[in-house]
Amino acid sequence: MKNEQPHRGYALSVIECRCPRCREGKLFKYPLSIGLKRNMQMNERCPVCRQVTDLEVGFYYGTGYVSYVIALLITILTFLIWYLLIGFSFQDRRFLWWLIGNSVFLLVLQPWLMRFSRSLWISWFVKYDANWKHNNPDDPERIIKEQMGNW
Repeated sequence: MKNEQPHRGYALSVIECRCPRCREGKLFKYPLSIGLKRNMQMNERCPVCRQVTDLEVGFYYGTGYVSYVIALLITILTFLIWYLLIGFSFQDRRFLWWLIGNSVFLLVLQPWLMRFSRSLWISWFVKYDANWKHNNPDDPERIIKEQMGNW
């Protein structure tokens, strides 16, 4: 009987905000919370495989676009569900209720959405390594310590 940990797939590792290289270590220092400053604090390196999480200055700028597209997809999905289940009418304020409900839903999702977009973004640039225990992570070439956090 093997004593290995079960393999975590790509989608689950992104949703759980795990390191894309080993799919084990957590990207963020603290659990999900409403306090956005603490919520977005990432580990400098993966606590399991030592992969650097900030690959270059301004690396996470693109996550704003990712977050926007995901919020847009969620809005389209809620629109379709509301339309199919309840319908829309401007005379009895059903559209207004959907608009308010969708806005509140997106506000509640925002802390998770910000983390999820970072996790998805880094997974596009750091590939999974099945032999991460035997291979050292690549050191990023464009790290300037003095410039980190200036954005």
